[in-house]
Amino acid sequence: MALDIKLLDIIACPVCKGKLHYNKAVHELVCRFDKLAYPLEEGIPVLLENRARPLSSDELSS
Repeated sequence: MALDIKLLDIIACPVCKGKLHYNKAVHELVCRFDKLAYPLEEGIPVLLENRARPLSSDELSS
C-alpha cells in the first residue's frame, strides 16, 4: 500500500516538528534536519523516534 501524499501536509517529524519528505525508492519518511528516516508499514507512517533509522551523509546528499 502506498503512502497518501496528502499526509505530508499534516504530519511532522516527532523530534523537531519539521517537514518530512517521502523517499519513494525505499518507502521512508525523511527528516533532513534530524537525519532520521521513519519507516512505513502497509502505507502507514511509523513516527516513533525509536523506530527511526539514522541517515548517512551520502543519503542526505541524494
